[in-house]
Amino acid sequence: MKKKVVAIGVSGGVDSSVSAYLLKKQGFDVFALFMKNWQDENSTCSSQKDFEDVQKVCKTLDIDYHTINFEKEYFDQVFSKCLDELKLGITPNPDILCNKEIKFNLFLKKAIDLGADFLATGHYVQKKMIDDRLHLIKGVDSNKDQSYFLYTLKSEILKTLVFPIGHLTKKEVRKIAKEQNLSTHAKKDSTGICFIGKRKFTEFISKYISHTPGDIRSVEGQILNKHIGLSFYTIGQRKGLKIGGKGNAWYVVKKDLKTNTLIVAQGENHKALFASKLIAKKLSFVVDSFSIKAPFRCLAKIRYRQNDQVCTIEKLENDSIEVSFGKPQRAITEGQSIVFYKGNICLGGAIIVKVL
Repeated sequence: MKKKVVAIGVSGGVDSSVSAYLLKKQGFDVFALFMKNWQDENSTCSSQKDFEDVQKVCKTLDIDYHTINFEKEYFDQVFSKCLDELKLGITPNPDILCNKEIKFNLFLKKAIDLGADFLATGHYVQKKMIDDRLHLIKGVDSNKDQSYFLYTLKSEILKTLVFPIGHLTKKEVRKIAKEQNLSTHAKKDSTGICFIGKRKFTEFISKYISHTPGDIRSVEGQILNKHIGLSFYTIGQRKGLKIGGKGNAWYVVKKDLKTNTLIVAQGENHKALFASKLIAKKLSFVVDSFSIKAPFRCLAKIRYRQNDQVCTIEKLENDSIEVSFGKPQRAITEGQSIVFYKGNICLGGAIIVKVL
């Protein structure tokens, strides 16, 4: 019987390295795919160092590798859309958009074109058949679970995916990497937005969005300073406000687009930072046939690594929902995603468009 062929998406990190090893150990015919989606003179993402690490690991494991360039597609389908939202004062999530438009769309198709039966990635998630439906399940390592970023995946796509390390903790992954002499065993995890790398967000985005200064005003109405443009700030942000004086730190609580005013409050637990309701759109469920009737009670995250929060989907109209929480949530941010759960099952999610 012919071996099943699995393409493993590799980044030069320890997670994809161990995933490749485990697939080979399980008897699959494995080849690696390295994706380049951003490149400039200062970029630290998809860098030469990462590619060199990929080459070393592939040599150790004796597997072939291919490089795929999606720079144009990434710019058009992810980066440009993020810029458009930033200009509207919204804080987008490029990782979620990249997973939907590039990684589990174009990248997956390329893997199949190259002869793969499945695409594997080093994400900390799992999949499981429940009641004849394929579901997305949280990774065993609660601190590394990445289901928040993958809620747009559909059951049909899940059929073609493999997540070799979803049942492992990060500590176990590093242990395997060391035991197998993989050169990435001690490599630090990548953090931050891919196309920015280690640079400062404001410095980078300033190349694409012009500064439109305005007032920084307290919730009480006092003008405290000037901001450089609403696009350069996000809800809950503390750094970069340059507000002097004594007392607690100041935090962004709202952006007033009509008056180009950044509204701030003093203290990390100021009541203006909290809200109990939101409206979200572009509702997407992993299982297409899954339907809900309001009120629908479940758990949710409004950001990565947040503990699950009890919530109720109060209203449901087309792809728009109104969600209320059992307790007020801090720094709910328009443009970010709210992702819904039943226990360890990721049901799906939507994009936050308004805080009530």
